[in-house]
Amino acid sequence: MLNRRKFIQSSAIATLATVSIPDIVNAAATALPAKKVSLTVNDTILFQGDSITDWGRNKTDANFNTSSALGSGYALLTASQLLLNNPTKNLHIYNKGISGNKVYQLADRWEADCLAIKPNVLSVLVGVNDFWHTLSNGYKGTVETYRNDYKALLTRTKQALPNVKLIIGEPFAVKGVKAVDERWYPTFDNYRQAAREIATEFDAVFIPYQSLFNEALKAAPGSYWTTDGVHPSVAGEALMAQAWLKAVK
Repeated sequence: MLNRRKFIQSSAIATLATVSIPDIVNAAATALPAKKVSLTVNDTILFQGDSITDWGRNKTDANFNTSSALGSGYALLTASQLLLNNPTKNLHIYNKGISGNKVYQLADRWEADCLAIKPNVLSVLVGVNDFWHTLSNGYKGTVETYRNDYKALLTRTKQALPNVKLIIGEPFAVKGVKAVDERWYPTFDNYRQAAREIATEFDAVFIPYQSLFNEALKAAPGSYWTTDGVHPSVAGEALMAQAWLKAVK
């Protein structure tokens, strides 16, 4: 019986070991966008959001395409692949995420950290703090606050940059890992749905990060993909980068 149990455990581990990040992304392909963003020569790409995007970037480095300015998270991994795959396009890639930000805080710094950069492609991932801080920081915003603030921000962006191509990332959380518990649900799901609806309204490419992390849980536990239920691990960052790359031609 003991040998049989060891065999079953070994077989299960071997099965998990064969599941790669591309496999996970492909398995969640039905949730990935059919619409894609086309990159052209001299495009400026801007990543915006909170700590998941920020990820330790040097905020005194205003350059593009540097590891210092891009941080050490999914934005860096995505930018690295974009630059590797498009050496003739002269892409300029920036990261202006700031840890802890909610939508209204993006709006407060939008002139300098977005509009002045004049991106051709704008990728925004924001929303987890708009909910999380109602539990931990005394923030009084609601999902309607999030929705209205987000729509106002994108309306302002499209007025200033009418040809900007938008990519909106779905806020996500992995239940049962440290910070993410029963208190999050079902309310947090409303923020995810709001982001999806906003992406549709503004004709943006939508990246369903929650579906991707849900698929990843079939291969390894939540603590493998995220450090606290909110911030991705190294593997989680790679998962996000691969999904983002699927959103561009």
